[in-house]
Amino acid sequence: MSKPKRVIPGFKLTMGFSLVYLSLIVLIPLSTLIMKSAGMGIDKFFNTILEARVLHGYLVSFGAAFIAAIINSIFGLILAWVLVRYEFPFKKFLDGIIDLPFALPTAVAGISLTTLYSQNGWIGKMLYSFGIKSSFSILGIVIALTFIGIPFVVRTIQPVLEDLDNQYEEAAIMLGASRIRTFFKVIFPEISAPLLTGFGLAFARGVGEYGSVVFIAGNIPMKTEIAPLLIMSKLEQYDYSGATAIALVMLLTSFLILFVINGIQLRNSKLKKI
Repeated sequence: MSKPKRVIPGFKLTMGFSLVYLSLIVLIPLSTLIMKSAGMGIDKFFNTILEARVLHGYLVSFGAAFIAAIINSIFGLILAWVLVRYEFPFKKFLDGIIDLPFALPTAVAGISLTTLYSQNGWIGKMLYSFGIKSSFSILGIVIALTFIGIPFVVRTIQPVLEDLDNQYEEAAIMLGASRIRTFFKVIFPEISAPLLTGFGLAFARGVGEYGSVVFIAGNIPMKTEIAPLLIMSKLEQYDYSGATAIALVMLLTSFLILFVINGIQLRNSKLKKI
C-alpha cells in the first residue's frame, strides 16, 4: 500500500522548522535572562530579588493578577454563556467588543481607565463618594488587569459551550435534577478544563502587564508599585543585571504556576477517561 499523501511536508522538515522558530522567538531570548542573571553573582542576585521593595512588587503583581483572573473566570463564564445560549439585539456587536482589549494599545487602555476611575472620573466619582478609592490603589490595578484579561476566559469557554450537546442537560432535567445540579454535574465538568486554561492565560497576562496598569496604579513604593515597573526602573538606571534578575524570578514563578495548571488539566482528562 502506498503511503497517504500529506498536505504539508513530512515530520522531519516541519519539526525542524518548529524547533528553529521556537528557539529564535522563545528559547534563545529567555536563555539570555538566565545568562545575564548568572553573571551578577549569587550574593548580588539574592540581594536584588529579596529587596523589600522588590518583594512587595511581586506581591502586588501576582496578587492583583490572581484576583483579576478569579473575577474574569466568574464573569467570563457568564459572558460566554449569554453569548452562546441566548439571542438578543446587538449580540454580534457585544461579541466583537470582547476582543477589544486585544486590539487596544495598553497605554490607551491605561489612560482611559484612569480617566474613568479617577476621583473626578465618571465612575470614580461615584465610587469615591462611597469611600472606595478606585484609582492609585490595588483596586485600580485589579480593574486594569480584569479589563485586559477577560477575552482569554470568554474565548476559551465559548467554543466548548457551542459544541456542548443539549441532550445531556435535557436528560438530567427529565430525571429530576435541578438547574443548579444540572449545571455542576453535567455542564461544569465539560467546561472546567477550558475555564482553567482561561484562568491561567488571564493570570499570566496580568502578571507581566505594564502599559494599562502603570497609569492607574499611581506607582507608590511599597503600596501600588508593580514588579514590571521595577524592571523598567532598573533599565532606566542601566542596571541590566538587576532588571534581568527580577524578570527571571517572575518568569520562573509564572512557569511554575502554569505548569501546575497544566498538571491539573492532565489529571482531570485522565480521570474522565477512566
